[in-house]
Amino acid sequence: MGKVPITKAGFQKLKKDLDRLKTVEVPENVRDIEEARAHGDISENAEYAAAKERQSFIQGKIQEIENSLATSEIIDPRDLTDERVVFGSTVTFEDVETGDVTTYQLVGPFESDATNNKISVTSPIGKALIGKEIGDEVTVKTPGGVRQIEITDIAIILND
Repeated sequence: MGKVPITKAGFQKLKKDLDRLKTVEVPENVRDIEEARAHGDISENAEYAAAKERQSFIQGKIQEIENSLATSEIIDPRDLTDERVVFGSTVTFEDVETGDVTTYQLVGPFESDATNNKISVTSPIGKALIGKEIGDEVTVKTPGGVRQIEITDIAIILND
């Protein structure tokens, strides 16, 4: 499997999440399991079952983040250009039909967050924008239908 691009900020956030899981969530869950065990018969103990289920969830999340970190490659935005849309670019575009203006930063799949205007380079819009320049019109197939957009700005914003 190839490396997955990620920003330095995205990589640091994953590391912080992993650290929180290992140093806060796991010890809290261990205490919950011990407390539930102290209540007696664990075969009919809902608190114990819930704590064990949470333990599984936490361990799965730890493994998922560790795998994400292991397969990530940090891309430094200082090495990027703002002449074309590339990973890390912040792109502003206008919907040709509606006139709506949208700005997204193109990031890796591990750090995409549409509510914070960060979309993955592997998303339909991300794939359609890669390699394009200001003034280019792009047809994008999205879950909501086909959209025609025009790129109005490309910037590289350093988040260090």
